[in-house]
Amino acid sequence: MSSSANPEAPGQEQPFVAHLIELRDRLMRMLVAVLLVFLALFPFANDIYTYVAMPLMAQLPAGTSMIATQVASPFLTPFKLALVSAVFLSMPYLLFQLWSFVVPGLYSHEKQLAIPLLISSVVLFYLGTVFAYYLVFPLVFAFLTGTAPDGVAVMTDISHYLDFVLTLFFAFGIAFEIPIATILLVAAGITTPEDLGRKRPYLIVGVFVVGMLLTPPDVISQTLLALPMWLLFELGILLSRFFQRRRQASMAAREAEAAASAGPSDDLAATAGAAGAAAGGPPPSGQGGKSAGEEVLLGRDLAGGDPLDQERFKPLTAEEMEAELDAIEAEEEIDGAAAKEPDPVDRKLERIKALRDQEAHADVRRLLYEVLEEGDDEQRRVARNILEQLDTP
Repeated sequence: MSSSANPEAPGQEQPFVAHLIELRDRLMRMLVAVLLVFLALFPFANDIYTYVAMPLMAQLPAGTSMIATQVASPFLTPFKLALVSAVFLSMPYLLFQLWSFVVPGLYSHEKQLAIPLLISSVVLFYLGTVFAYYLVFPLVFAFLTGTAPDGVAVMTDISHYLDFVLTLFFAFGIAFEIPIATILLVAAGITTPEDLGRKRPYLIVGVFVVGMLLTPPDVISQTLLALPMWLLFELGILLSRFFQRRRQASMAAREAEAAASAGPSDDLAATAGAAGAAAGGPPPSGQGGKSAGEEVLLGRDLAGGDPLDQERFKPLTAEEMEAELDAIEAEEEIDGAAAKEPDPVDRKLERIKALRDQEAHADVRRLLYEVLEEGDDEQRRVARNILEQLDTP
């Protein structure tokens, strides 16, 4: 949020009133931007309407033209088109203001995903309107004017024409957002690219139904809307697979980083256990094998796990045997006393649960990173699961 509405220290949550003030400021900037663009376009409102009406004017029979059936239509219709054009041209700035309001509440990986989606959504909407104007309109108006009965002069009202073209602009602009919607559904975990691929036959039927509802009652315009929607759906599946692979790679990298930050002791123990198993010897102490005292009693070499040579091996005397047994018992007593003491990592996990109930996410993340550094395998697994839940929108 802006600094004017954020008097508190960074990292602290703003009060609800501060969010409302920030939202009001953003909305005021958006209204001012639209108003300025509208004032710049209004002197050219008639020229803009003439440009928008060119696809129909080019298809009208000779000697006919568009008409205005209402008294105020010659003024209100270009006025309405200039206002809509102002919103249309201001859309990047409007979305930037909305993005600036929302971005402080997003995680870093959400920002990385949202920025390209925001830019591509604007570009795709503009491409949809350009596609409708330069490709769909000439074919649709040629078909509609060519089907007029004999003796009927095609003279379209300017306000009805504007409503018609704005509907098509909106329909094609929204239809071109299908890749964005597909990626968002996959990113939210609602579906997967594989499930979407299996539902392809139903989607093909659905896009033709949508094309029938959003376009005039002719096969040409219906097909011209349905085919791009289908192709964009396929593009959305490809892009969602790409983003899914990137997300999985990022999660794997975070897990590897967390495992590396936990310290080399576990890795060394695992390596020693694997080496001992490969050599045919027992696992090291603490990994399901015998203790150090038992290894000595059995006369085994701890470095390699191989039995000592009979010449080097000397049986223990009764006094040495008693001393070894006493040392083993003392070690077990120390381990038992340590086990009775509360684990500080477990206390941190209990603290994390309490902080999650209070929605103190910053403190929760700090404690989770400490658990990843200090905890055992089970505790780190719990911490990673909680982090994944926090990162999941």
